[in-house]
Amino acid sequence: MKRLLYLDNLKVFLTVLVIFHHAGQAYGDGGDWGYHPSNPAEVMPWIWHFFSVNAAFFMGLFFLISGYFVPMSFDKQGAKAFVQKKLIRLGIPLLLMGGLISVLSGKLEIAHMWYIESLLVFCLLYALIRLICKPDCGSCSSKPTIIGLLIFSCIMGIGSYFIRQVSPQDHWIWPFGIIPLPMEPAHYLQYVMMFVIGILASRLNWLEKMSNTTGALSLTIGCLLALGIYLRDGGEWNDFVARWFGIYESLLCVFISFGLLWLFRECGNWNSKFWRWCAAQAYGAYIVHLILMIALQYAVDGIWMGAFGKFMFIGGVITIASFGLTWLLRIIPGVKKVL
Repeated sequence: MKRLLYLDNLKVFLTVLVIFHHAGQAYGDGGDWGYHPSNPAEVMPWIWHFFSVNAAFFMGLFFLISGYFVPMSFDKQGAKAFVQKKLIRLGIPLLLMGGLISVLSGKLEIAHMWYIESLLVFCLLYALIRLICKPDCGSCSSKPTIIGLLIFSCIMGIGSYFIRQVSPQDHWIWPFGIIPLPMEPAHYLQYVMMFVIGILASRLNWLEKMSNTTGALSLTIGCLLALGIYLRDGGEWNDFVARWFGIYESLLCVFISFGLLWLFRECGNWNSKFWRWCAAQAYGAYIVHLILMIALQYAVDGIWMGAFGKFMFIGGVITIASFGLTWLLRIIPGVKKVL
């Protein structure tokens, strides 16, 4: 299986973005966060724009990249080995980190590990479907086009729009009662569709077939839509985006995701020891960063740096610490099979 360096490097970028996203949540309207600054002056009212743009695409892109590797992994390993490795690679971190978070919070809670759990469920469902149906893509010559991406994002957006009529954004549910499978319905359709499109992209070789024109135009559209969120500040434009946000966000997700995939394909094939090292630690860094971050936020609570200063300081320190701790853990025999 050929190593796609640009996808490794893109995952590093997304992991760092997740860490900085979480670093800012204590200093803005970040929802139910495990730490709140004791100084009320440590607040960044503007950072909700940053949260909104990130939430629109970064987890969906994670699911797309994960879905891209699933068919190749299943074909190479077979059903039994595929399921076993997913249970080890995803299930063990979920149990350990979910258990630790539950103990520390005093309630059943898995926090950011919802992504790992959902990915495990998606992979197991894929394995079940593959046991029933054999894929047959033949010699399909399709490739991503702007019209195709527009149709895909509109389907996602219309579905998301209607879901949000009954379950608004940031509303989390546990649909199976005591079984800890938390999900945010407002975004879950996006995650499912992006995972599926990742599988199709792998089967049909879409990432390699995507033309420079399609990739560049997709990135441009995605960046303009992201800019549109940063320009929201009351008025008619804000009201328009808010009214149709399920559709707007889906357009942003699809176009910026495929734009970034094209950008990294063309410019992100870095292959130095540093980038290979970062790629090897990225998965573990995602898993361990939250505990380290909240601990550091409490530790520096009484130190004045300003809200932005703390946001940047904590984001930078925890990025380094998370990647470093993962490296140390992976030295332990057997841990590389998990992290």
